Amino acid sequence: MYDFAILWEWLSFGIRWLHVITAMAWIGSSFYFIALDLGLNRNIDGPADGEEWQVHGGGFYHVQKYLVAPAAMPEHLTWFKWESYTTWLSGVALLMVMYWAGSELYLIDPAKMDLSPMQAIVLSGGSLAIGWVVYDYLCKSKLGERPTVLMVLLFLVLVIMSWGYDQVFTGRAALLHLGAFTATIMTANVAMVIMPNQRIVVADLKAGRLPDPKYGKIAKLRSTHNNYLTLPVIFLMLSNHYPLAFGTPYAWIIACLVFLMGVSIRHYFNSMHSRNGKPNWTWGITLILFVLIAWLSSIRHFDGDIEAVKIIPLTSYEERFAQADGFENAHEIVQGRCGMCHAREPVWDGIRWAPKGVLLETRADIAKNAHLIYLQAGISHAMPPGNITNISQKDRAILVNWYRSAN
Repeated sequence: MYDFAILWEWLSFGIRWLHVITAMAWIGSSFYFIALDLGLNRNIDGPADGEEWQVHGGGFYHVQKYLVAPAAMPEHLTWFKWESYTTWLSGVALLMVMYWAGSELYLIDPAKMDLSPMQAIVLSGGSLAIGWVVYDYLCKSKLGERPTVLMVLLFLVLVIMSWGYDQVFTGRAALLHLGAFTATIMTANVAMVIMPNQRIVVADLKAGRLPDPKYGKIAKLRSTHNNYLTLPVIFLMLSNHYPLAFGTPYAWIIACLVFLMGVSIRHYFNSMHSRNGKPNWTWGITLILFVLIAWLSSIRHFDGDIEAVKIIPLTSYEERFAQADGFENAHEIVQGRCGMCHAREPVWDGIRWAPKGVLLETRADIAKNAHLIYLQAGISHAMPPGNITNISQKDRAILVNWYRSAN
């Protein structure tokens, strides 16, 4: 059974690797085409809407854009879609492996809402679909002709979802889900709007019809939304590694401010690429927002004491490891070698928050994090860093045997 735990960890690593690779490809192509479109020289004669000369890798490139479509269908046409699809699919797979399969550890916070694993999974998956339905409805309404108002409403939807996720899931899962919620909208934009509209234009060209420019206009609106949402999504996907971002009651506010930072940063680069100057004031706003986020993350908020935490009933997952052979010895080792950092009030010099938000103070804490203890301090020597608290091989073997005895 312990081999399964190791294989599961490598499965998670492999999916995460794929997710990062495809996200890089998607974001890279998305940013490139937005910059290209904004920077086109439109003072040219001919059927093209604009052109751009670029140099890269020792070669020169001459790029032309047609506002609707060329007069005839080109023999070779490159489509950009699989970067988006694979990023989303690998992200959902990672969500299933990490948060659905490990719902009792990463997803459910009984102090917020006492959910069963199945209830938590249904809320997790269902919320992603609902987001797209609401967003798509807003875009197809008359608000589609008022992009600024539409963006403000989209931000309000994200604020509501940020608060809602924080009321239901762990802080770590709440921010991750807000990122997945946004990424689902972005990928659905590609799959449900941008690509179908491009196919209509291609079909018209093949049939010898003049394509309607409205399809390109609609696709560009959705592409612009994706452009402004990208940077916040990256932050939210990285946030689960930084407890200062998610381990605070104000995590949902931090997430909302990050979306504003994403807008200010992209506004600067979009203005620069369109040759409308460099609005350096956006960096001032970004810095103010970042300082505000750092301040919110530093406000300590802890209700009760360790004794109060101890009386919280164990979940079935925690109970399994708390009753396993060797738990008492494992509990002693973890408290003595890990508890000074992984505490609600860390005592190790220079550490103010438990690394990665992992708490290893109480019996429930240790039972809940059995899987992480096994992988980080049992099978591997990842923890403690540099073996700074001198965990012996004998102690690591005790941790391994304890975990395996429960499986």
